[in-house]
Amino acid sequence: MTHPLIDSMKGRLVVSVQAYSGEPMRDPQTMARIAKAAEIGGAAAIRCQGLADIAAIKGQVDVPVIGLWKEGHEGIYITPTLRHARACSLAGADIVAIDATRRPRPDGLTYAQVVEACHAEGILVMADCGSIEDARMAAEAGSDILSTTLAGYSGEREKTHGPDLELLREMVAEFDLPVICEGRVHTPADAKAAMEAGAWCVIVGTAITHPTSITGWFAEAVASAEVG
Repeated sequence: MTHPLIDSMKGRLVVSVQAYSGEPMRDPQTMARIAKAAEIGGAAAIRCQGLADIAAIKGQVDVPVIGLWKEGHEGIYITPTLRHARACSLAGADIVAIDATRRPRPDGLTYAQVVEACHAEGILVMADCGSIEDARMAAEAGSDILSTTLAGYSGEREKTHGPDLELLREMVAEFDLPVICEGRVHTPADAKAAMEAGAWCVIVGTAITHPTSITGWFAEAVASAEVG
């Protein structure tokens, strides 16, 4: 039996609202406005990064907020410690996304220990996986949601051009848990394919909320066009 918040996302779109450090849109109120616009457009939940963004977005939207805290650039940096997970929850996250790869964690805890502690405090956990082996570990640890977020980024699988549908299908077939497709979902066709592959729901970020990347895609296409 899944939690009602997770049930509310089934069969729907979740939007990831994030900007990188130093970018013009890297401002909590800007992120909150984008999140609200995504909600109006039909997003069933918002995924966001950083305590200030989590708090600002939680105050603007009526849908669940999936929060994470990125710290560092290598190894485990998506909500890398129990302290980070607790802080995300306190900032307003309804669900906390945590790196669920099998790499060493900065605080020395195992992923299972982090999940156990989170559950003891009433925190729902989304496991960001990079491989089927990660998903098995995350499922055994009691994760509430599994996702394909880190497929192609943790060194265990090649980075696919679009979403890693092969991994998604493996996870859906093996686990009796909600499996979310996240990562390189760049078009409505990608999102539809993920749902048809069995995803509980689909998370789209860059293709909706990162204008710098979207502009780059179009600029590259225009520059590469053969014109008479």
